[in-house]
Amino acid sequence: MSHFFNKPVLRLVSDDPCMWELVEALYYRSDLAGRTIIVPPGFRTDLASVPRLPLVYWLTGDTSHAAAVVHDYLYGSREVSRKMADDILREASRVTGVPAWRRFLMYLGVRVGGAARYDPDAVTVPPEPER
Repeated sequence: MSHFFNKPVLRLVSDDPCMWELVEALYYRSDLAGRTIIVPPGFRTDLASVPRLPLVYWLTGDTSHAAAVVHDYLYGSREVSRKMADDILREASRVTGVPAWRRFLMYLGVRVGGAARYDPDAVTVPPEPER
């Protein structure tokens, strides 16, 4: 069964008020991926790249931080396809108790808007070896 082994421990990056840095590794067991995804300490994330339009942000922003960290890491590391990364976001959001309607909106958002941030040939985060 998919689950997080721990909660993300984050600190705000001092030179960028929209960026957070993972203080400790985050471990997520994904049934979809069939393995544990390890997000290393020091990884930087904006948590959820949700447009700051009031209604959109109210509906989907500032939710499911743990899932957002894993999703951002997968987009950066290219360990899985974009579709799989987006599916894992939805899976991890379910694990953390995000309501189905909100998971759907978040998933729709990354499917529609995520292509610009996912270049399958540009690895921006070195993959962490599985332990």
